[in-house]
Amino acid sequence: MKLVNFASFDPVHQARQISGLKNASRADREIWNEFNANSEQLAFESQQALQNLTNKKIIIEETEIELPTGETEKTRLVRTRLVQGFFRDAVLSSYEFKCAICSLDLPELLSASHIIPWSKNVARRADPRNGLSLCAIHDRAFDRGLLSLNDSFEVLLAERIKSNISKNSLQSTAFLEIEGKSITLPKRFTPDREALSYHRENIFRG
Repeated sequence: MKLVNFASFDPVHQARQISGLKNASRADREIWNEFNANSEQLAFESQQALQNLTNKKIIIEETEIELPTGETEKTRLVRTRLVQGFFRDAVLSSYEFKCAICSLDLPELLSASHIIPWSKNVARRADPRNGLSLCAIHDRAFDRGLLSLNDSFEVLLAERIKSNISKNSLQSTAFLEIEGKSITLPKRFTPDREALSYHRENIFRG
């Protein structure tokens, strides 16, 4: 119910004329504003509370983060795991545990991919709008700049990957057949266009 309330504050949903429920409260707006202002802190606190209440195991994709070093390594590592766990849960559930590009629905092969990389922007680390649910092959291609999305959420392929397609059927299916196609948008947390612009300008090798 609360997630539907928050739709009334989301500019993406407002642009689509999705208003959410009419009983959104001042407290709902305060939570929304707090999350937008510092999603990383709110994600840490919420996951910490959840873990304390349920002993929930935090799943983390080690390849997506830079492990901390120094005197406070243990504390920072715990925080990193909690924030990454929040991000993964929020992103994958929003896409109904399917790859946004190919609709693969095996959770074991899905990643919550950061659009702006984890190491580049602390404020966007826990923001689900800075995430995509991608299968292993499309996650790696996105991370390496071999594919990206335009502002209409259509797949862009780097020239390098298009020129390197062989007669291998997997390569053709995984890449050539998806070029120009729209991804499946999530139920909530639509990818942020500013984040996508960053990815195209700084990571994509078009």
